[in-house]
Amino acid sequence: MEMNASYTSLVAVGDSFTEGMSDELPDGSYRGWADLLAARLAAREPGFRYANLAVRGKLIGQIAEEQAPVAAAMGADVVTLVGGLNDALRPKVDMGRVRGHLEAAVETLAPSCGRLVLMRSPGRRGPVMERFRPRMEELFVIIGELAARHDAVLVDLYGAEVLGDPRLWHADRLHLTGEGHRRVAEAVWQALGLPPEEDWRVPLADSVPPGWAVRRAHDARFAREHLLPWIGRRLSGRSSGDGRPAKRPELLPFGAGTGERLL
Repeated sequence: MEMNASYTSLVAVGDSFTEGMSDELPDGSYRGWADLLAARLAAREPGFRYANLAVRGKLIGQIAEEQAPVAAAMGADVVTLVGGLNDALRPKVDMGRVRGHLEAAVETLAPSCGRLVLMRSPGRRGPVMERFRPRMEELFVIIGELAARHDAVLVDLYGAEVLGDPRLWHADRLHLTGEGHRRVAEAVWQALGLPPEEDWRVPLADSVPPGWAVRRAHDARFAREHLLPWIGRRLSGRSSGDGRPAKRPELLPFGAGTGERLL
């Protein structure tokens, strides 16, 4: 990877992680690591263009079919692809089909962009995620194999201990906080061969953990506000992204969109 490389365009493909949940801005919209990365790249390159096709709740088959061909047609310098975790978190999943959809997406994107970036998504430490961890790790093996086969950049967020710290996760326990997204942006920035601004892996400062009563209150709120609605959507076949358009569907100069107004 060339150090201090120059990039003129970025297209982000994926689900809620790339859409930016739950890095919430004052107006209720989401920012996230891809917007932060685009802002930093735009500061280096006049006329820098950015598109974010990500939609929350999308499965890898939907990403491969709906987003990958659109992103490929844009011919960007950098394309980021993160997907498959929504599949892995479902009660029943055919990991062979997940592999096939991931391969299709990568084979569509890799020849059409200057640099393809794949990621092993971070995972929060805690009992809810433990039951899915073997499936997640199977997914990440597939992603690693695809990165090696197609000469893609692989950003291993899952292997970074700090990104498992519950303090970097929103109350829904599925999405990173603003600080978590900021660290991901730095990780991708460095993986692209750009000069580090900080060590994104550095642990958070030690703190006194909350007591038993506070933890139980947090657990109850999580179950009521996030877990039960998520289970309800799974049972009914609905998705949080149903009917939702792409965050930033066109490859436009960075200042021409709305997502950067509060970066």
